[in-house]
Amino acid sequence: MKRREFIKNSALASSLFMVPSFVKAFEQVAKNSLGYKKLVIIQLAGGNDGLNTIVPYTNDIYYRERPRLSIKKDEVIRINGDLGFHKNMAPLKNLYDQGYLSIINNVGYPNPNRSHFRSTDIWHSASASDEYLQTGWLGRFIDSQGKLPSMGIEVDDSLSLIMKGESVNGIATQNPRILFNNTQTPYFKKIVNQQNDAHLSEHNLGYLYKTMIEANSSAKHIYETSKTFQSKQEYPNNPFGKQLKTTAELINSGLDSKVYYVSMGGFDTHFDQDRKQNQLLSIYSNAMEVFVKDLEKNDTFKDTLILTFSEFGRRVKENGSKGTDHGTANNIFLIGKNLKKQGFYNELPNLADLDSNGDLKYSVDFREVYATILDKWMETDDEKILNKSFSKLDFI
Repeated sequence: MKRREFIKNSALASSLFMVPSFVKAFEQVAKNSLGYKKLVIIQLAGGNDGLNTIVPYTNDIYYRERPRLSIKKDEVIRINGDLGFHKNMAPLKNLYDQGYLSIINNVGYPNPNRSHFRSTDIWHSASASDEYLQTGWLGRFIDSQGKLPSMGIEVDDSLSLIMKGESVNGIATQNPRILFNNTQTPYFKKIVNQQNDAHLSEHNLGYLYKTMIEANSSAKHIYETSKTFQSKQEYPNNPFGKQLKTTAELINSGLDSKVYYVSMGGFDTHFDQDRKQNQLLSIYSNAMEVFVKDLEKNDTFKDTLILTFSEFGRRVKENGSKGTDHGTANNIFLIGKNLKKQGFYNELPNLADLDSNGDLKYSVDFREVYATILDKWMETDDEKILNKSFSKLDFI
């Protein structure tokens, strides 16, 4: 095969390039080796407004700074005497009432960056704000597992930084069947059969070729394992609901993956926030309740921890367009059956003590959350994965 032909057709397999180098190990492993811990990361991309998600409905400053955007007291789903859920989050309140939810307030990092792209990279790589890493913290976790039957799956068509390691990457797919079918095309098979083609070693094409060879094995394993389980739960008919349904089917099928990543966009609410966030939080909350029910029904919830984060929060004061601008610290959600401290983990945001930009001050470094998950849940060396030692929290 000519090098030009290889490059021309390589787009067909582009979704398969980020594949772990140890995928062939799957073929020697029993299909249903359950019992190990699984982690699902969900990003509310765009910067979700935490103050209108968990509402301080007795705080006069909140209502003074948001005369048009604040959630009315009689619409809040009350949690206690001070706080309540957004009016469209009743399904998440159900998880809270069952003891499955822990909310950590004021999560951020020193010298915060208000760029979506940069702050997302910081959260994905677990770097400092002035440090630029080319690998993600989940990618480094996958790296640390060597050739063991563990892998990360991003339920999307392209791989994010969070899943990229030094020598091993996660794999991105929204549909295991399509992933497998792509490896069965005549072009892909032709590439796999050209093992001695000298052209493929030119200009680093040898690496690309090897990646595609191993994609063949990985795609087959994922598809053949995941097709053994079809969810009977009725998920919301939207992209996020479909992503969570796929994630549940992968987990419930007994697939050996340990980490999953899902992203839901649209949270950059500079204008018309009321309408946009109302819809988005309804989508998130409804889908999450079904997802948890699906895992619980199939006895996999006890081994699954779910973390929801956004790359930053919003300003306390509303802007002139009935929206909020980029902020800093925010709340995060931890959902699971093994939480040591259900409900609110720490102190509430102090709206009377903001930074010079009118933003909430962080009190919990997000990497402390990661370190705790890696150490206490994934049972691995968190300092090695995060390149630094961070304090552990007591939520699990």
